[in-house]
Amino acid sequence: MEPRILQDIGLTDGEARVYLALLALGESKTGPLAKEARVSSSKVYKILDRLMVKGLTGFVTKGKTKYFSAVDPQRLREFVARQEQELERRRTVVERLIPELETAQNLARKPDAVVYDGFKATTNFFRSLLEELGNGDEYRVLGGNYGTTQGLRPFFQNYHRQRAAKGIKVRMLANHGVLGNIESTTLQQAEVRYLPERFVSSMQVTFYGSKAFITFWTRSPTGFLINDPEAVSSFGSYFDALWLMGEK
Repeated sequence: MEPRILQDIGLTDGEARVYLALLALGESKTGPLAKEARVSSSKVYKILDRLMVKGLTGFVTKGKTKYFSAVDPQRLREFVARQEQELERRRTVVERLIPELETAQNLARKPDAVVYDGFKATTNFFRSLLEELGNGDEYRVLGGNYGTTQGLRPFFQNYHRQRAAKGIKVRMLANHGVLGNIESTTLQQAEVRYLPERFVSSMQVTFYGSKAFITFWTRSPTGFLINDPEAVSSFGSYFDALWLMGEK
């Protein structure tokens, strides 16, 4: 039998080797046992101690020499049952701890701003947005554009498909340059207007709640996440003023 089979029920590689060796040898001194199990003599005593704690081995003393043996394999059922009981105890402890840990997390001061560097990092913000918002929630985008970031169009084509499927709404003021050329899924569950040409830039601001994500869609995009309700309120006022000027 391969030792890894016993590892699946919670034994270490060494414990599995020693237990199987004892089954093959019957009563054994540590020397032959270490050789049969292919573990070092210096480790075999520690492994035997752990197996005894787990109730899987025992020993008898003959003269001044200890002879070790494996318990009946039927006892493995008891070993697994004890593991299940311990797992349930840990699960109960974790459930009790989670509210306390969440409270401690909420009390901790969160960073005011975080920098996102590169395509994967900046687009990860939008993946997080999909997880954080739900059906009926809305966010706003100021200066929606694709810039010069390679792969951004297909990313947003797929992203907006997922967003609409979740029922997340968006109000977007897009750059004038994407008028008539915006990815089709963007228009689902969305209200889109276009900024006058003089406002065109590669900068985009995505905001909701207390979060504002300022992104520069360049060849190597960079984003700045600001967690500040006052900043979001300022972007909201700016957005509302420009919304009245936006072209439908």
